[in-house]
Amino acid sequence: MAELAALEDPKTREVNEKHGDDHGVHLSRLRELAKRLKTQQELARRLWETADTAARLLAILICRPKAFERDELDVMVREARTPKVHDWLVNYVVKKSPHAEELRLAWSADPDPVVASAGWALTTERVAKKPEGLDLAGLLDVIEAEMKAAPDRLQWAMNHCLAQIGIEHAQHRARAIDIGERLEVLKDYPTPPNCTSPFAPVWINEMVRRASPSGSTATG
Repeated sequence: MAELAALEDPKTREVNEKHGDDHGVHLSRLRELAKRLKTQQELARRLWETADTAARLLAILICRPKAFERDELDVMVREARTPKVHDWLVNYVVKKSPHAEELRLAWSADPDPVVASAGWALTTERVAKKPEGLDLAGLLDVIEAEMKAAPDRLQWAMNHCLAQIGIEHAQHRARAIDIGERLEVLKDYPTPPNCTSPFAPVWINEMVRRASPSGSTATG
């Protein structure tokens, strides 16, 4: 904790706070520290228990994802209120857990929109990598009915799922694009030059274009 405190930078904190994250440790410094510490599950648990954002990010980097029990991960995702901790926990830990599918089903219908967004992130992972058994048309029904009015983080996760369905599954592409065009979620989202807009119709068309034989392979 003393070492993390020494890495605190006011300018980094100022930038992070604009995105809802309350820490001032540059992520490259955090990764360097994690590389030196290597995997330490017990230390990771103790760092998480401090409730300090930088400590929790470090905990995620040095933990063993498969060592957490299902209920433990459920508690952790409910405690992970800052965007970066939530994002890293889902992507670096939960997705690698043997409990991922059970948690996906439980979280997707959770009344807490932040927890529900974790469930949708896990669903998006399955849409891309293991769609067998998923009701893609049913997912589009839910997105069409609920995404427009969803809170920001849940809306973002549902939009990602919508785009992923359109990108990966040609038979649902026209409907996914149509839903995006009608709901207009993230249509005016500020997008840096050379990066792809998160507006689903643009995102879908661009990623499909890149994947085609004549498409560009540049990333943005």
